[in-house]
Amino acid sequence: MDAPSHAISLVTVVVRSYEEAITFFTEALRFQVVDDKPLGAGKRWVVVAPPSVPGTGLLLAEAATPEQLDRVGDQAGGRVFLFLRTGDFWSDYRHMQTYGVRFTEAPREEPYGTVAVFLDLYGNKWDLIQPTGA
Repeated sequence: MDAPSHAISLVTVVVRSYEEAITFFTEALRFQVVDDKPLGAGKRWVVVAPPSVPGTGLLLAEAATPEQLDRVGDQAGGRVFLFLRTGDFWSDYRHMQTYGVRFTEAPREEPYGTVAVFLDLYGNKWDLIQPTGA
């Protein structure tokens, strides 16, 4: 019997505001809105994802409680939270700088690729990485 196929399709990112998060992800990171449906009581099902990467995205969840609001910007306890792989590091790096994305370090070459840590609009740490050979 074949093993079932598994894939992580969505990762929840707690945000202060749907609108400001959508703007950041679509403009600064060039993601696309994949889904945006009202769920009632002010909640929405908002999924953003990089173009041309089917099946992987971020579910933007607007903080609804003080506890959730406390998690905004520190979802990984200060560690790198997400990794954004690119095929053109320098183009994406310059584009992101143009949109005010804050990098916490200068780009560096590692055995696994070109990488730099940046902060999303809330302070979550991400790696922008172009793997070696990509």
